[in-house]
Amino acid sequence: MLVQLADVVYVLLPAYAANMAAPFSKFWPGPNRPISARLLGNHKTVVGFALGVAAALLVSFAQAQIAWAPLRVANTAWLVTGLAQGIGAMGGDAVKSFFKRRRAIAPGASWIPADQLDFVTGAILLGWPWLRLGALEIALALAFTFVADIIVNHIAFRLGIRDTSW
Repeated sequence: MLVQLADVVYVLLPAYAANMAAPFSKFWPGPNRPISARLLGNHKTVVGFALGVAAALLVSFAQAQIAWAPLRVANTAWLVTGLAQGIGAMGGDAVKSFFKRRRAIAPGASWIPADQLDFVTGAILLGWPWLRLGALEIALALAFTFVADIIVNHIAFRLGIRDTSW
């Protein structure tokens, strides 16, 4: 089961990279306007979205060069899988923010488990045709992501990368 978990994490590395890259947009020296302050809040920005997609593409490209067997997609499909996971991860986060605002939950306030699973759910849904994950693998991905996201966000908060620990 541990090997299967490692395989799943490897397949979803582009989504994890996208999710971890987006908060670094706060250090962007140029303009960084919100995608839609009214619908998503001020913290979902164009630069953050683009940075997340770029990180997913970079990781997907690197995976294609490594060509590790657990990656179930053809090496030539790195562009589409990187885009699908990057856009899916950023889109999943944006959709969660939309519903969070509708429920009057403040940006940065905890909304468990949506805060932990939004990006990976979006990446799996958009990447579904290329990722070929089974039910057990999706369950492993969600369980791992839930725990790992909490740990990573607390570390990023302590390092000053994130404004909140969620």
